[in-house]
Amino acid sequence: MTISIQVPIRGMSCANCASRIGTALNRIDGVEASVNFALEQAAVALQSETQLPDVVASIRQQGYEVPSEGVDFQVSGMSCAACASRIERALAALPGIESAEVNFATELARLRLLPGLLSPAAVRDQIVALGFGAELVRGSVTSRQQQLQAREAQERTEAKRALGQVVIAALLTLPLLMGMFAMAGLLSWHLPAWAEWALATPVQFWIGARFYRGAWLALKNKAANMDVLVATGTSAAYFYSLYLWLSLGAEASGHLYFEASALIITLISLGKLLETRARRSTQSAIRELMALRPDTATLLRGEEWVSVSVDEVLRGDTLRVLVGERVPVDGRIIQGSSELDESILTGESMPVLRGVGDAVLGGAINGSGVLTIQATTVGEDSSLSKIIALVERAQMGKAPLQQLVDRVSAVFVPVVMVIALLTLLLWWVWAGDFGQALLAAVAVLVIACPCALGLATPAAIVTGTGVAARHGILIKDVDTLQKAHAIKALIFDKTGTLTEGRPVLQSWSGDADSLRLAAALQQASEHPLARAMVETQGELALAEPREVEVRIGAGIQGVVEGHRVAIGNPALMATLGLVVEVPESQDGATRVWVAIDNTLAGVAVLADKLRPESRPAVAELVSRGIESWLVSGDAAAPVAHIAAKLGLTGAFDSVLPDGKVAKVEALREQVQGLVAMVGDGVNDAPALAAADVGIAMGSGSDVAMETASITLMRADPRLVADAIDISAATWRTIRQNLFWAFAFNVIGIPLAALGYLSPELAGAAMALSSVMVLSNSLLLKRWQPKAGRASR
Repeated sequence: MTISIQVPIRGMSCANCASRIGTALNRIDGVEASVNFALEQAAVALQSETQLPDVVASIRQQGYEVPSEGVDFQVSGMSCAACASRIERALAALPGIESAEVNFATELARLRLLPGLLSPAAVRDQIVALGFGAELVRGSVTSRQQQLQAREAQERTEAKRALGQVVIAALLTLPLLMGMFAMAGLLSWHLPAWAEWALATPVQFWIGARFYRGAWLALKNKAANMDVLVATGTSAAYFYSLYLWLSLGAEASGHLYFEASALIITLISLGKLLETRARRSTQSAIRELMALRPDTATLLRGEEWVSVSVDEVLRGDTLRVLVGERVPVDGRIIQGSSELDESILTGESMPVLRGVGDAVLGGAINGSGVLTIQATTVGEDSSLSKIIALVERAQMGKAPLQQLVDRVSAVFVPVVMVIALLTLLLWWVWAGDFGQALLAAVAVLVIACPCALGLATPAAIVTGTGVAARHGILIKDVDTLQKAHAIKALIFDKTGTLTEGRPVLQSWSGDADSLRLAAALQQASEHPLARAMVETQGELALAEPREVEVRIGAGIQGVVEGHRVAIGNPALMATLGLVVEVPESQDGATRVWVAIDNTLAGVAVLADKLRPESRPAVAELVSRGIESWLVSGDAAAPVAHIAAKLGLTGAFDSVLPDGKVAKVEALREQVQGLVAMVGDGVNDAPALAAADVGIAMGSGSDVAMETASITLMRADPRLVADAIDISAATWRTIRQNLFWAFAFNVIGIPLAALGYLSPELAGAAMALSSVMVLSNSLLLKRWQPKAGRASR
């Protein structure tokens, strides 16, 4: 069994770092890993959970940090120190626990957990399984929220320190610019050599220390990254200037390059600061989703309402949600009604009214009334947790184009180093001026943009999938993101997808008493049409039917209040000796005949109403040249009526669940392109899996949503076109990013080698390249679904 985990990594400076870590991890037997520089995470698939320590050790051996988290439990039921020792040994043996200490005197268990494999809830379950009680002490939110908050706090501290360093570097570098102006003939005076050295040295070795640290770690692991380029280029300029000053003394003034090394470090440090801020912005969707889960919940214990950690809520618990509070977990309303804001979860801009019996999603905001709910799913099984996991999985994927980028990145820095060396030698031989040759070589080193190449694809994917999730479109993986915009044909399931999935009684030709008897008999059936007839009686108490007999494909018979009642199609009526008249015109409705004591009592006309969004959804797809088909198990006439009413390309009627797969394959052959399937039921799951892109309506079954590659979080078929749009927009952004990333290098490196770029300008271009790629990706955050705009 393969185990998939997400391992956070700190300390990567460019895409080469991510590539190097991924290569090392994939050398471990039974481990498959993909490292995302933009997210600073590794997606790791393990054959055995015991391999996690090897994965963490490999990352740390390369000089990068894998943060662990501290979790405390209050343990009850221990009778002696031996109990504490037993718990400690059992916990320490669990894969994913770095250290475990259990103190009998304080009844406290203190653990260090490696990320990804174990949650605090799983640890608590292990302690309980040993026969002891356990309550989470530290951390009122989930472990991953704790990790995120701690990481954000650390990032804020680091960003503040980085900003201070950039300001200091700028203040120290500013006077050095006078040397540049003097060398350009714009000033007749320049700083003395000792002053230039005094200003440049702190910038080189204090502000630039991060580049030396990163270069050392890379070289120690027999690799190279952006830090190697920056450290090599600036060191060359700095130490050559130092050599000239020490050898020529005052005569060296005007021929030094201290300002070049200082300005390069200042500009690149500023670029890295802006890059970090932009990169955090691309990841905002996950942070927003995690922030939806409240820390506490109001739980009914005995006769009292108490405030507890949301982690302590169990399935079946009764909770109270006040006005303005977030719903703590998924549940069902058992008392009260209110308008709920579910916009961040489903993309629905308007509050939705919920009452007794309705389901509510954890994270929704209670708008107008006090609710009492019963928890239905908690922890990792909740809708919010599944949404977060789905978005993270999509963001960790690698696009096919990224494979090309990875191959380029693997040789990028060594190739640039060779080009820089050749530039130095050729310029020295041709011009005879080592200083000019050195400047050209330094410019080659610092114009190279491995970071831009590494961020081009993942930054767009993270932003695109994040903004899609914010609008209620969950994309499972990068493969889906690539395919969705190329869909040629699409098959809609009928019931629950284009229709509301709740048939209603449109008309009844008999009297009220006959309808009451028919509704009483239908209590024995689970068919949607039967429920529609029962619902016509509202809260009226109905008699219990007896001698019930269900005729598959025909109807139902039984005895109600001493009357023999039969409900079904003309074939059932014929068995009773009754001849019924079937209307020639078909309006998409289903007719059932009711006979009481072998006498025809009336005809019920039932229909599943079309969703109001279905017609514009189909019209939008047709306008794009995408063929739209309908598949249903219903008879030909009503299916054809609905297809014509919606303007669909065609329809498949009388199709059993297994037959939907065949229809997908046949349509794929017909259109010679990608085919998508849209459905919501368990019987749609095989077709969703068989389609090139499976799209599940969020109102449907869990099986359909697990199988599909795209989940629409609200029952609005217009989101199908929006899913295609965000796929196209993200793919377009990826191509733009790669164009600019390659353009900076393909154009910039030759220009630098030919001497047309100064090192300072090259450093600015390098800093700009990553910021430009990230800024272009962030434009995706402005994307709005047409369905969302229409509903506002």
